[in-house]
Amino acid sequence: MKITSVNNDLVKETAKLQQRKYRDESGLFLLEGDKCIEEAIESGIEIENLFILEGYEAFEGIEKIETTEAVLSKISTTTSAPRAVAVARQKKQEWSSKYKKVLLLEDIKDAGNLGTILRTSAAFGVDAVILYGDTVDLYNPKCVRSSVGNLWKVPVFEIKDVDLLKNTFSDFERVATLPKSDNSVWLRDYKAQEKVLLMFGCEAKGLSENLKNFATKNVTIEMSDKVESLNLSISVGVMLYKLMR
Repeated sequence: MKITSVNNDLVKETAKLQQRKYRDESGLFLLEGDKCIEEAIESGIEIENLFILEGYEAFEGIEKIETTEAVLSKISTTTSAPRAVAVARQKKQEWSSKYKKVLLLEDIKDAGNLGTILRTSAAFGVDAVILYGDTVDLYNPKCVRSSVGNLWKVPVFEIKDVDLLKNTFSDFERVATLPKSDNSVWLRDYKAQEKVLLMFGCEAKGLSENLKNFATKNVTIEMSDKVESLNLSISVGVMLYKLMR
């Protein structure tokens, strides 16, 4: 199959997936570039359509739509269009009572941060990630790219309801990462329990009061007093390294 017009109906429908509204409605999302597509296929993600630059030889054994640079530029979100863009079906996850090391992210706004955190979570053996509150879309193209193929290696769940959150993690140690205060411990002195929920808030405001009150332990990362704070994804990486030890 070959498509050369940017006004083709399938091309226009594919370009809509750059917007969260259409990703949510369709259950589809974009994969941009060879590595993302290859990792998705290896992880069992269902590919609906695969657009590939005419003459480019890759992805043997998969039905492809040959196309032009103009079409790839229209459906891609990157500055320079890749040689391949795929439309894939979002993966549905099922919660397991076996999950013991869980990371919660509240109101995260930066898709690049989220992708980096998911990559870090996969590296440090996190059992599951919870997206709580108004957190950026997991299938945002920037998040998919910045996770560097690790988007499906850790189960990710979205929770909006505070009661569901409290019921699910009632028997977990619930850790809030906060600035130093009388009721927080230094990270060097912290020893995690067998079941732990590690909670991080948004880049600008940190954890909400609701989740601070939900926490059973407050932990502070020790650092030079010349620096006010760490980047969110760096903070998560430091805490997860400690958790693994």
